[in-house]
Amino acid sequence: MTLSQKQKLFSKMIAELILWAYEKGYEITLGDAYRDPRLHGELGVKMGYGARNSCHKLRLAMDLNLFVNGKYVTDGEAHKPLGEKWESMGGSWGGRFKDANHYSLEHDGFK
Repeated sequence: MTLSQKQKLFSKMIAELILWAYEKGYEITLGDAYRDPRLHGELGVKMGYGARNSCHKLRLAMDLNLFVNGKYVTDGEAHKPLGEKWESMGGSWGGRFKDANHYSLEHDGFK
């Protein structure tokens, strides 16, 4: 699958996940998605703004802000149902590597 095909698939999958989350009673706001390497470059990597090969830079990752009963939650357990749903759809969930609000599609071994 080409990068462009993956990006289009990712967009569709993220929309499906958000709709699923709302059906389950969660609320979502969008977090960090595309990280333009021209804007952040090496300095961004040094400052911790994403790994050199972040899927955010490939338009294959998005951070989702999760609200449960109107309250913003950041712990991995709260994201777990969404993460497991995302994985069942073929995505990679950041809760498996201490970044619970991160949802991505793997590309060239990067999540």
